[in-house]
Amino acid sequence: MKTEGRPIHTREAAPEHEQKRVALGYLHEAWAEARLDGVDGDCLAQACLFAALAEFVSTYGEEAAATFAEGLPARLRNGEFSLEQPRQ
Repeated sequence: MKTEGRPIHTREAAPEHEQKRVALGYLHEAWAEARLDGVDGDCLAQACLFAALAEFVSTYGEEAAATFAEGLPARLRNGEFSLEQPRQ
């Protein structure tokens, strides 16, 4: 059984890339709903970053989360998080 293209019940874990796609869909929906309720985009972004980093820390520990975070500047500069890619 599916709702809006997402499985409701599964017996086996979906591949990681599929789980990430579904998770991102949930986040987009929550983001849109919060914006409709008047929550500022910057506040949403900061809350999401806090929640994500807190999850990394609780799952992997402070040192591993810090190592992950150290790689973020280069990834940001490389455009990995840019939604609009420049066309050449």
